[in-house]
Amino acid sequence: MPENAPVPLNRIERVLAAMIAAVVGVSVISIAATLIASSAGADMTSGLWPAAAMIGYFGLPIAFVLIVVFLILSVVRRNRLARDGGR
Repeated sequence: MPENAPVPLNRIERVLAAMIAAVVGVSVISIAATLIASSAGADMTSGLWPAAAMIGYFGLPIAFVLIVVFLILSVVRRNRLARDGGR
């Protein structure tokens, strides 16, 4: 197998990549909405604002863990492909 040949993603890696993108996207939108609402003078102690703030607090660390899992799976799969000769 050539050294610079592209290695296709398997289904688990595609799902993980989509999950990472979704979690990061929702977290960034939640953080932005929380910042805009608090600067506009909204009552941040009632309604959905506490939940929106928690999504922002916990979403990015969860995305980081998912990225680490994605990297580990990717490295393991590439090592298997290199060891097996691409069979």
